[in-house]
Amino acid sequence: MNEQPLDAERVIAEMRNWVDRAVIGLNLCPFAKSVQVKGQVRYVVSRATEPEALLAELAQELQRLADTDPELTDTTLLMHPLVLQDFLDFNDFLGAAEALLEDLELDGILQVASFHPQFQFADASPDDITNHTNRAPWPTLHLLREESIDRAVAAIPDAEAIYEANIETMRRLGPEGLERVLRGEDAGDERGA
Repeated sequence: MNEQPLDAERVIAEMRNWVDRAVIGLNLCPFAKSVQVKGQVRYVVSRATEPEALLAELAQELQRLADTDPELTDTTLLMHPLVLQDFLDFNDFLGAAEALLEDLELDGILQVASFHPQFQFADASPDDITNHTNRAPWPTLHLLREESIDRAVAAIPDAEAIYEANIETMRRLGPEGLERVLRGEDAGDERGA
C-alpha cells in the first residue's frame, strides 16, 4: 500500500482556514479572533500513529503551554491526522487527556477541548448540520488556559447563549451555506441578526 506522506503545511492551512472562516467568520467562538489576530495560536501537527504516542505529545504540549508566556502563545491546536480518525475512539481518548491534565497537576490551569471531522452530538443524527459547531477538518485537541477562558467569559454578558446561537447559525446556513463559507464565497456577517 502506497501511503501519501503527511503534509503538515496543508493540515495547518486547512485548520487556519476553518478557524478564520468558520470559528471567527461565523463568530462560533467570540474569543478566538483576538488570539488569532495577535498570532497567539500555536498550530501543531502530530505525526503520532498510536494513541499512546499522541498522549505523550499532548503531555509535552500541555507543559509547553503552561511554561509559555500567554502573550506569546495563549492557546494550542494539536491536530492529529494519523490517529483517532474514528470519532468514538477519539471521544474515548478524551478521558485519558483529562487524566493526563490531573497527572501533570495542570487541571484548573489548562483544559482540553476537542474538535473532530465526525463530531456528533449524542442526540443528533450523523448528518445533522448542528454537529458542525464542533467539526474541524482534522481531529484536534484544543489546549486552553483557564485564565483566558475566565477573562473571555467575563467580557461576554451572556456566554451561555453562544451554544444556542451557534446551533441557530448552522441551521440557518444549512450544508450548502456552510460549504460556501468554508470556500470563502460568502463575505460579510454570515451569522445574521
